[in-house]
Formats: sequence, structure tokens, C-alpha cells
Amino acid sequence: MDIRTGNGFDVHAFGPGDHVMLCGVAIPHDHGLVGHSDADVGMHTVTDAIYGALAQGDIGQHFPPSDPQWKGAASEIFLRHAVALAAEMGFGISNIDCTLICEHPKIGPHALRMRQKMAELMGMELDRISVKATTSERLGFTGRGEGIACMATATLVKP
Repeated sequence: MDIRTGNGFDVHAFGPGDHVMLCGVAIPHDHGLVGHSDADVGMHTVTDAIYGALAQGDIGQHFPPSDPQWKGAASEIFLRHAVALAAEMGFGISNIDCTLICEHPKIGPHALRMRQKMAELMGMELDRISVKATTSERLGFTGRGEGIACMATATLVKP
């Protein structure tokens, strides 16, 4: 049995907007997130964790930000690609653990919908997807409300 673990980390700054897209769910907020695609920091991080477990680089290698076709793209495109690549390489995704780091918006009221969306996109059971949040105790850029950070771990198994 081949068991692999990958980690992902990403950050996006706040900018103009009326919502943030997190783990595939639009959360009302007084700012949006800035990025080349839809700036879904949660989905980007999970995608990178899967690529990491596969030793297949990161989102930027598969979907270069210099390529205009990815401008404003829905991040589920990237996640679906990582999941398909794992399957193509003979791996099943055992579980995902995703932690969003921000002062606002509050994640708790939306965490179940985020888990449901990620599970649906990845073809996984809900009890294998964790989405949670923490603050940085008002320290650093997340503490000052300048953006959102995220870290994630993916465990993949090949029988």
C-alpha cells in the first residue's frame, strides 16, 4: 500500500467586492479576494495539497497565471484536475483537512456548506472532508484584516 500526504498553503488579499469565494461557497463580505482566478484560497490550498502528495508541483505549474485563459476561472476546475490526476495515478483521496485563517468573515456558519461542496466536487464522503477556521489573534496581515490564508493536508492511498 502506498500512502502519501501533501500540504498546501495559499494567501489572497482582500480587494473590492461584496463576497469571498471559499471552498466553492460564496460568503457575503464587505470585500472580495484578489487573484488571477476566482481567488478561492480554500480550494487552491486543497488542490496544492493533492498535487503535493502526488509530487506533481502546484497549481501554477498546471494552470499558469501568465495564461489569460485562467483569468477569473472557477477554482473547481483546478480541484477537479488534481482529483482526476490522483485517480489517473491510481490514488484515492482518503481525507482532506483544510484550515482557513482569518478574522473575518466568520467561517463557522458556512463550514458545513463548504464541506458539502468540496465533497461533491471531489466525489468523496462528507466525513472525509474537514473545513475549519482559526484567527491569528489580530497578528500579521490576516489579523489586520488584509486577507485570508489557508493551509490544507491531503492523504492519498494507492492499494
